[in-house]
Amino acid sequence: MHRMRIGVHKIEWQASVYVVNVHGFWFGSLAACTLLNMTDNAASAGGSLVTGSEIARLAGVTRAAVSNWRRRYDDFPAPAGGAANSPLYALAEVQQWLDKQRKGQEVSPEVELWQALRAAYGEHTVAGLADVAGMLAGEREGRLPDEVASRVEALTRAEAPVELVKGLTERFMDSARRAGSEQVTPARVVRAVCHFAPALTDGATVFDPACGVGTLLLSVASQADVRCRGQELDADSARFTQLRADLLGRTDVRIATGDSLRADQWPDLKADLVVCDPPAGVTEWGREELLLDSRWELGTPSKAEGELAWLQHVYAHTKPRGHVLMVMPASVAYRKAGRRIRAELVRRGIVRQVVALPPGTVPSHALPVHLWCLQRPESTGGALVDFAVRMVDLTGNSPDGSLEPRDDQVAVVPPIELLDETVDLTPGSHLRYHHRDHPREYAALRKKLEARIRRLAALLPELAPGRGPGSLDSATTSVADLARAGLVAYDGAEPVSASEQLDTDFLRGFLLSGANARRSTSASGSYRLDIKGSRIPRMSIDEQRRYGSAFRALLAFEEDLREIDELSRQLADVAREGLATGTLTPEE
Repeated sequence: MHRMRIGVHKIEWQASVYVVNVHGFWFGSLAACTLLNMTDNAASAGGSLVTGSEIARLAGVTRAAVSNWRRRYDDFPAPAGGAANSPLYALAEVQQWLDKQRKGQEVSPEVELWQALRAAYGEHTVAGLADVAGMLAGEREGRLPDEVASRVEALTRAEAPVELVKGLTERFMDSARRAGSEQVTPARVVRAVCHFAPALTDGATVFDPACGVGTLLLSVASQADVRCRGQELDADSARFTQLRADLLGRTDVRIATGDSLRADQWPDLKADLVVCDPPAGVTEWGREELLLDSRWELGTPSKAEGELAWLQHVYAHTKPRGHVLMVMPASVAYRKAGRRIRAELVRRGIVRQVVALPPGTVPSHALPVHLWCLQRPESTGGALVDFAVRMVDLTGNSPDGSLEPRDDQVAVVPPIELLDETVDLTPGSHLRYHHRDHPREYAALRKKLEARIRRLAALLPELAPGRGPGSLDSATTSVADLARAGLVAYDGAEPVSASEQLDTDFLRGFLLSGANARRSTSASGSYRLDIKGSRIPRMSIDEQRRYGSAFRALLAFEEDLREIDELSRQLADVAREGLATGTLTPEE
């Protein structure tokens, strides 16, 4: 979901596949290595590779049309690299096919520039984008290869520099999205953060300590009179973000380079709004060397809770009444290791809203992510602050649909309800509680319980006085003898009749009798049912069926009793909860 920053020396990108070099060791799947070889072979053959989106741009159609061509035409070029869900195609083969089908058009200069960048920089595309932006911003030291520089010069004769960089950034974002890359914040996440962000006043300061290529920071702080501050571990990404801002005429944007947790470049900064899409699942975030850090005012995060370290870092950079919008994996809302810090967030009135975003918001997986909305109080003095937490569950929505929740997707939860042994901040769990229809649920359970009680008496068999205790003991047969005679079979652990001479309900009923239970109890008092040693009376098949019918009715009676017990418990819970919340009231 997120960019890998800490503990990783280098991330090698080739098309849409990555292999990570950690402390000199390479990690990657066999499929990744195969795809890398395929891509290397294509590159060595002198051919550029394009994605489905780039084919769509070449042909002037939508991506869906390209997908249809792949399915409909057997002669459509085969993938020359990439992954199964984001294949790459040889540009020369694609152009030849488009010409043959009369679907092609001249390759645009922008596409040619993009292909030249990919060919020149390979996996270091961001460095290429930064060099293009640097040339357009007037940097004296030329870093671009001559072929790329000449294409940039040609394009700037007809297109404004800021529009050229914007177009290249969109291509990079689209390429990363289709590859499932975690290198950039997805567009849907940016859209959600912008939707839930508070309005900014003139002169406000916005901070992003993990800004990547600046998409989230520059989108949220789109007003020209807002101060932007950012930090990014990757030097090329930090440089590109700064140059993008310069080309946009944003004179009050400053981007620093470095590890935000280990080497904070903005120690005195207090922002009106902090946004952050932090690295997820990173355990080597520097806990051992930061144990005594003053930023852990809510509690020292465990090694597994790197996201809560980032959360406290951004909170430390928030001024009183300032806001935080933090993109979080859903598991951070309930993991046991983070319970204490979540409790402090609630107890001090810091967490104001948690939004569960729709599945698919992050293209690399279908799991929902959360948006935590925090606000630093003016002063709490460590006391419990009575700020209810707004829970929003959008997991039933389309990722491209409305972000404005319906009434049934929102629950306002008092802090006392959250401060239990788990401190679960998952919106869905609280919506199920707050949006229960207690009157309808109570009426339905009561009706079901009354029906079960009425039926209960009818289940009891009519039983007459017998001949007395022990009257059936004189003529009995062991189950072992019945099995040897072929009259009993075993359906799993349960014996069943294997003959017309024996009734199954009669057999099982007597196996549960007190006499057979006593035979299965040892002198020490331990009980172990001995089916083969059990004995049953010898009776005619008609008598067996009379007894079997009674035993069957008793089993049904006991089953209904168990259901009545469970229904009674549910009914009492609903009634008590409804009375306590005001959704039910006693009749006069």
